[in-house]
Amino acid sequence: MRWTVLDAALDSSGRSRGEERGPRALRAAGLLAALDADDGGVLDARIDDAARDPATGLIGAEQVRRAARAIASGVAAVRAAGRRPLVLGGDCTLLLGVFLALPPGSGLWFLDGHPDFSDGFGSATGEGADMELSLLTGHGPDLFDRVAPLVAPELVRLVGHRPPGDEEARREAERVDPRIPQVPAVELRRRGAGRVGRELAAEGTGPAWLHLDVDVLDPAVLPAVTYPEPGGLDWAELLTLIGPLARSGRLLGASVADLDADADPDGRYARRLVEVLAAALTH
Repeated sequence: MRWTVLDAALDSSGRSRGEERGPRALRAAGLLAALDADDGGVLDARIDDAARDPATGLIGAEQVRRAARAIASGVAAVRAAGRRPLVLGGDCTLLLGVFLALPPGSGLWFLDGHPDFSDGFGSATGEGADMELSLLTGHGPDLFDRVAPLVAPELVRLVGHRPPGDEEARREAERVDPRIPQVPAVELRRRGAGRVGRELAAEGTGPAWLHLDVDVLDPAVLPAVTYPEPGGLDWAELLTLIGPLARSGRLLGASVADLDADADPDGRYARRLVEVLAAALTH
């Protein structure tokens, strides 16, 4: 199935940080040609309201809702055309829009250096990217007046995160729904990234979305992220992890988030990421 690339330049801090320019950097690094992908264009997903909503604790809550609906519309249109969407962020808050567009019962392979399971008032930042997995699974404020969560916790696989380094991170780790199976980075490395990827791809039959926050990589190999976390994967481990997921017949689409283009002025990290994505997503 052919890929269609959609830009969702959403920075949930509302301050136009470098991840807002990540999609443009990946395009400039040749992503569409490397994937032989169609161009789905730029979605109306930008956040420029840095005020924290008193009702939810979320920065730019109304704009997050608008951005999510714009992303949902774009993803739905690509799927209706018989294509596979690849959504470029921006940050991980884009997943709210993705799952508004996916069929009920869809799973999530969530590759991230952090669990992103804070809530609107426990988060020091108030950024959607601090809490989107919590919001998706029904543990944060209900932004969309839904009875059921956007994704069932038991259909999420949380992969590649690192041990909490401070008190706030420890509280966040304790909030993670126990129904979500976790493969932290240290366990992933012990078991082998390729083996974990194959097991994740084979363990179910339902459709799933692949989400890559590039801070799952160690800052020694990719420092151009907003919240670098030591102890992450190297490029080879990332490729062997996502390859089996990308080849799975369960795959609905994919998203990539948190490349800080401002910290990559010569584009070297964007080009390396394009190489890995092309190797994983074309087969």
